[in-house]
Amino acid sequence: QVQLVESGGGLVQAGGSLRLSCAASGSIFRFNTMAWYRQAPGKERELVASISTGGRTNYADSVKGRFTISRDNAKITVYLQMNSLKPEDTAVYYCNLLQSANQYWGQGTQVTVSS
Repeated sequence: QVQLVESGGGLVQAGGSLRLSCAASGSIFRFNTMAWYRQAPGKERELVASISTGGRTNYADSVKGRFTISRDNAKITVYLQMNSLKPEDTAVYYCNLLQSANQYWGQGTQVTVSS
């Protein structure tokens, strides 16, 4: 079993920054991909950014240049540094771990950006 615990959400003004963290524990394989997804009210969940064990990253076009995903493999923790936040970034952000075709999700953390 795998557990993902997120932290770091909150309320911030437009143009501000937040840093999300997600710590994984349990039966974690050596090779995996960790990611952040988000879901705004009335919208589908979407991929924000992902990072492999080897450090390969992928970003949604809407966050390129503003968000940075990183990970500490020793701590099995993934981070999302969010800068220049916009009201449209408001959503529940979910941590995701993919290994051997199995997906695991965190409980979600609310990010609210006021205009």
